[in-house]
Amino acid sequence: MKHSNAEILREYGPFEGVEGVHGVTYDGERIWFASGPKLNALDSDSGSIIGSIDVAAHAGTAFDGEHLFQIAESRILKIDPKTGAVVGSIPTPGDGGASGMAWSDGSLWVGQYMDRRIHEIDPKDGKVLRTIESDRLVTGVSWIDGELWHGFWEDEESGLRRVDPTCGECLEAVRMPAGMGVSGLESDGRDRFFCGGGKSGMVRAVRKPPR
Repeated sequence: MKHSNAEILREYGPFEGVEGVHGVTYDGERIWFASGPKLNALDSDSGSIIGSIDVAAHAGTAFDGEHLFQIAESRILKIDPKTGAVVGSIPTPGDGGASGMAWSDGSLWVGQYMDRRIHEIDPKDGKVLRTIESDRLVTGVSWIDGELWHGFWEDEESGLRRVDPTCGECLEAVRMPAGMGVSGLESDGRDRFFCGGGKSGMVRAVRKPPR
């Protein structure tokens, strides 16, 4: 398994009124992050919050190219980012405890923190299609170039892991600096990951390790 230390490219925040970052996604222009009572749009160039949606935003966030998906306790909300309207919802998998979330090839991938699992689910009804076991607490999920990554935060150690999507075996691990946690994860589709920083109220850009 390949190991490396995270290269922090940029830090965004902390932001006024944001007590924590609970989920992160990216729509190609804006970083969206969940902060409890709001889903915030962050300009990745200026570093400023340029909009927000008043919606329960307690954990992972995802974007399918048209709609945002947001974990709100026991439900996953489908949101129109243009209007902020909730246009649908499905149940979260399992018994709750959902953490990170990502979109890939027509499915939502939902991490469960304490259960150390990632579920592939049908976005229409929430049906679990596949479950991957992890040996770390899952705090964020992202797909990039056919690779499944998840954030972890456990025993004062945090970072990113690339895992085999068929069995959950860890193929690569990237360790964050001491004191920096990962509480949400998404890639920009190229060479960066955006990582939520938990109660620090920050979002960090981390270089994706080269192949």
